[in-house]
Amino acid sequence: MSAGKVLIILSDADKFPVHKPDGSVSQEDTGVFLTELAKPLGQILDAGYEVVFASPTGKSPSVDPLSESLLVYFGNWWSKRKDQELFNKMEIENNIRNPRPFSSISDEELNSFAGIFIPGGHAPISDLGNNPDLGRILLHFHNEHKATAAICHGPYALLSTKYAPNSPGFAYKGYKLTSWSDAEEKLVEKMKGGEVPVKVESALAAEGAEMLTGTDKKAGSITVDREVVSGANPMAANALGQKFVEMLKAH
Repeated sequence: MSAGKVLIILSDADKFPVHKPDGSVSQEDTGVFLTELAKPLGQILDAGYEVVFASPTGKSPSVDPLSESLLVYFGNWWSKRKDQELFNKMEIENNIRNPRPFSSISDEELNSFAGIFIPGGHAPISDLGNNPDLGRILLHFHNEHKATAAICHGPYALLSTKYAPNSPGFAYKGYKLTSWSDAEEKLVEKMKGGEVPVKVESALAAEGAEMLTGTDKKAGSITVDREVVSGANPMAANALGQKFVEMLKAH
């Protein structure tokens, strides 16, 4: 018997913009960051929960190419293979290749979910931060105090609550949150030779979130405030998944 259902939010985007010094804009490959999805997903499934994948329009997700590099796994080939096998399993056994469009999930159906999880990769900055239907979905979990997990660029999606129908504004104002930091984004900009126009940490702080990133946090640590658990980068994936499952069971 299932312990309950968890909604996993994916982006439809497979590119993100980088503004070059000469005025041009390059479109860089992106998608969901494999280990940021797979590590918490494995823990959610092991705890007996069913998962349902959803995205803005139901497009099959891309995997961030950087996230499949052995560098991300510190050379641990077995860990990378385990994550890839779990993704492949979701292709066969679940709807990861055919996510539910946000608009197809009714307010009534949202009552059947125990929690919501938003993995990272740069993709969320392209289409999740201002999506009204995602805002509606997230407001349900917020108002019902249901477990909400987001990692890396995933917390950018929380801004969508500003755009929900009849929204009272950004739902997480005053929350302590951790995301991919501006300092980490500067490293990406150096590598890409240009500017990433959207900074998750700054964008959330501008709306009133209390951001705990960089020197405030140990590498791989997470932040918990009320119903939300958040983490900065792939190193936080295991801890985030563990805490999210604890929160699901406690509700």
